[in-house]
Parts: sequence; structure tokens; C-alpha cells
Amino acid sequence: MNPRASLLLPVFLAACSLQPPYEQPPQPVASAYPAGAAYKEVAGTDTPAADIGWRDFLNDERLQRLVEIALKNNRDLRVAALNISRFEAQYRIQRSALFPQVDAAVSSSAARGVRPGGGGGPNVTTHVYSADIGASWTIDFFGRLRSLNDVALQQYFATAQAGKATHILLVSQVADQYLTMLSADELLEVTRRTLEAAQQSYDLAAAQFEAGTGTELSVRQSQTIVEQARANYAAQVRSRAQAENALVLLIGEPLPADLPPGLPFNSQRLVADIPPGLPSHLLTRRPDIMEAEASLRATYANIGAARAAFFPTITLTGTFGSESTQLGQLFTPGARAWSFVPSISVPIFQGGALEASLDAAKIQTQAAVAQYEKAIQSAFREVADGLAARGTYDDQIAALGREVAAQQTSLEISELRFRTGVDSYLNVLTAQTNLYSAQQTLVSARLARLANLVDLYQALGGGWIERTGEQPRPADYGVATAR
Repeated sequence: MNPRASLLLPVFLAACSLQPPYEQPPQPVASAYPAGAAYKEVAGTDTPAADIGWRDFLNDERLQRLVEIALKNNRDLRVAALNISRFEAQYRIQRSALFPQVDAAVSSSAARGVRPGGGGGPNVTTHVYSADIGASWTIDFFGRLRSLNDVALQQYFATAQAGKATHILLVSQVADQYLTMLSADELLEVTRRTLEAAQQSYDLAAAQFEAGTGTELSVRQSQTIVEQARANYAAQVRSRAQAENALVLLIGEPLPADLPPGLPFNSQRLVADIPPGLPSHLLTRRPDIMEAEASLRATYANIGAARAAFFPTITLTGTFGSESTQLGQLFTPGARAWSFVPSISVPIFQGGALEASLDAAKIQTQAAVAQYEKAIQSAFREVADGLAARGTYDDQIAALGREVAAQQTSLEISELRFRTGVDSYLNVLTAQTNLYSAQQTLVSARLARLANLVDLYQALGGGWIERTGEQPRPADYGVATAR
């Protein structure tokens, strides 16, 4: 054989890999988002949601400050960053198996026994001193170690994407909880106004009853709306406090006293509108999809490791050092010693374990494909649901606004007819109840609209960058600061 060829053969063998080539599964969703009556075109920027910074999407300065605090303090985000660090360290541990392992050892031993050759003399104490450097290297001819290295690397990538998803989710959660607090304040104001109006009606009914021009039934009927409003007010105060507690948990500290003023709940500028983009963009924008793909790639590498286990394992072990019975002569030229122990381990009979391991790796890949496809389908569904909500909430809120106006007029007419003695208080009670219910429904619809825009922003991959135009950061951004 050509000497040069004999030198290149180990290099060629070391480059072998038994991993199957990765094939990205086709998208199991339609090529476009649904169309129909629920899906309306909304005028907005052409910038994809994932490229819109959360400071530009969330227009409320008070909310921006809360998100900023949460990104610094939130414990879930800190745990996610530490998990990324842990998997990065595990990857470095696995990668070290590709390189020779070198150790240094110094030892001294003493033994007492009979004098060599027999005789009746005293026993002899023998000392042996040694100092050596040992090296061992498992030659990865069939790519088993490199496949395991790829598994650890893809697991690290998947964990980094999971951390990115936690970051994006946190921005969305803080915004949702802040909007919930604003809606709770709005409901409290609605209930307060209702309670004031109901109290005035009750005072009027009570005065008429005392004057003999009214009935006790009218008094009791007016009292029902007063007590209902009081009960609702107490429940809403409780809900408001619990919403604030949830927000405090998210930001990781009590609400600062120096927060900037916020926008009113009915402001149209609380959050910006966003374009949906294309379904294919989800593959590169959604961290949960990228996490699923990294996990899928890891299973391909697992197959390579399982296949390589069928082939021999070649290990080279050697030591070089000195050995002497006299400590002073340990490092003299005559005390040098070395050993070289190459070994080959060939699997012959494992009771079907290797075949079962390969089958398990292939099944794991099939499951990972299904999980990857499910991640795409779930993302597509979330975006489609968000678009359907965005296309219908404006019409619903406009209709509810008109209903509130009509109920307000109805209440004013009923109160006038009651004061003039034309109708009983029952009509006033019905009108007050209907107005109160319509006002609460309107507040709930406004909250749902705003929360839907936040969730749609998250579903389209937004919330990772702070300002529009920034360069996307690596998924493991912030790992070093979390250690």
C-alpha cells in the first residue's frame, strides 16, 4: 500500500458518519391563512411582527417600564437562562470525548517481604517510585462520539430556543396582566357610577314612599340594584388586587412608585396593529417551532450513534514516565518507562440490545417528526384564531357601544316616566340592569380585543427585540449574566 494512502486511511475512517441525512418535514398546513367574513385586511406597517420591537408595539410608557423590569427580575426567565447554561456545559462535556484524555500520576509504594533467594536474613522492605503521564484516546472511526456530540449540541440549541420562547411569553404575560388591571379599573368606575345612580333612584323611591306617593315595592326593587352594585364592587376590588399581585409576580418586585403615567383603557394607542406575514415565516420566527426542529435533529444524531454501536470500538492507551526503587534516581535516564496498549472491542452478542436501541432511536425520530408538525399546526391555528378575532372585535365593540348608548337613553326615559308617575319602578330597574350589563360587556370586549392583539404579536414571533430595526440576538442571549 502507498505510505501516503496508509496515513490518510485513519483520517478517512474518522470522517465516517452513520447519521441519516436530515430532511425537514413538509409543512402540514395550508400555504395561506384562512379567508372569509372573519378575516379582514387591517391597514398597518409592512414590517413583520417579529421585527417590531416590543417598545414600538406597546405604546404605553407605563407598560414599557413594567416589561423592562420584568425582563431583569423575572425568575422564570432566570431559570430558563440557567437551563441554557447547563445544556451548554453538558455539550462541552460531551465534546471533550472527541479529544485524547491526558493524565499525570505520581505514586510511591512500599512492601516488606523475605529476602530474594531465601536465606535466614531479615525481611526486606522494597520501595517503588513512579511518575508518568498517561494518555487515552477512543478513535471515532464510525462517528459514534460525534453523533453523541451532535445530540448534545442540538439539545443545547433546543434549550436556547425554549429560553427565547420564555422571553417572548413574559412580554406577552406582562402586557396581558397590565391590560387586565386597566380593565378592572374601568369596571370599578362603571360600577361606581351605577351605584351612584342606583342610590339616587333608591333615595327617590324611599322619599316617595314616605310621602305616600310611592310603594314599598318600588323601594325594594330599587334596593336590589344598589345591593347588586355593592356586591359587584367588592368582587371587582378583590379582582383588581389579585390582578396587581399577579403583575408583581411577573415583574419580580413591587410596583415602583415612580412609574410614568399610562394611557387610558379606551385609548386606541395602547398597542399597535401588526401585519400577519406569511405562514412560512413562522418556521423561522417561532422559537417553539425551532425548538422542535432542533429536537428532531437530535434524534437523527441518535440514530447515527445507535448504528455506530454495532461496529468496533478502538482505544489507544499509553503511558510515559519514570520508575525506580530509589527516589533520587526517579528522573535519571535509566529510570524511564513506557507502555502502549491499543485495544479493539467488537460487539458479538448483546441479546438484541443494540438492535432494540436502534429501533428506539428510529421510533423517537418518528415521534419528533409528529411533534414538529404539531408545533407548526398549533402555531398556524394560534395565528388564524388571532386574525379571526382581530377581524371581528372592532365590529363587535362598535355594536356594543351603540347598545350602551341605547340602554342609556332607555334608562333616562324610564326614570322620567317613573318620576311623572306614568310607569312603575320595575321599568327603571330593568333599564338600569340592562345598562350595567351592557357596560360590563363592552369593557370585557375591549379587554379581549387588546389581549388578542398582544397574543397575536406573540404568536407571530414578536417580543424578542426591544426596538424595531435592532439586529436579532442569539437565542442564548443573556446566559452569561444569569450565571
